[in-house]
Amino acid sequence: VQGQATDIDIQAKEILRMREELNRILVYHTGQLMEKIEKDTDRDFFMTAEQAKDYRIVDAVISTKPTTRPVTQESALTAVVTSK
Repeated sequence: VQGQATDIDIQAKEILRMREELNRILVYHTGQLMEKIEKDTDRDFFMTAEQAKDYRIVDAVISTKPTTRPVTQESALTAVVTSK
């Protein structure tokens, strides 16, 4: 039983270490205070795309799909020929 308790203790400490490291990364990249990050990451924290932008987790929210065509071998060859 002692071996299992030791293993659980080691895993718990590693989880806490990883959580602290993730929180430091989030503080660095979002500019939020550590206390806010700790509170927000303690449990599930759902947000909309706009809220994620305001929180500075994402840089931008894309509202429409880009209108690009898939590149085929034929269209790539045409582009090379016409660019000469």
